[in-house]
Amino acid sequence: MNVREADGDDVAGIRGVARRSWETDYPEILSRETIAEGVEEWYASDRLAFDIASDDAHVLVASGAGDEGVIGFAHAVGASGTGTLLRLYVDPDRRDAGVGTRLLETACDRLAAAGCTAVEAMVLAENEPGNAFYHGFGFEPVREGETAIGDEPHEEIVYVLTL
Repeated sequence: MNVREADGDDVAGIRGVARRSWETDYPEILSRETIAEGVEEWYASDRLAFDIASDDAHVLVASGAGDEGVIGFAHAVGASGTGTLLRLYVDPDRRDAGVGTRLLETACDRLAAAGCTAVEAMVLAENEPGNAFYHGFGFEPVREGETAIGDEPHEEIVYVLTL
């Protein structure tokens, strides 16, 4: 497995991992239509391409051996103070193989190198595997909030880890 900065050729792979992850993780939380809307809104090709090209963002991809392509991704922003891990997803077929761990460690390293002293991550409150993932790394819940996916409000938990 290789973790590296994403480039424009990774957009389709990132969108595919996001779609498969949402379909696997959220069927009890989000409707099929909301999943489709959310993936299209949050992972629109032009938006991803902009973020990948931005000097302010760290969009990382994990790729498998050979021509396997993108098997996971992380998207973080920050240059001082508290950085934000906006998203981290691993293809459902590649979970529990250390991909998420490598992506999280690399994102935290990039944020620390950029001057961040802490990292914040948000997870839907109902996403039990996501919450367990961050707890396992020592992230502490600091507050609850609300996010909108499509037209639906959802409770989320905000976690912080001191770097």
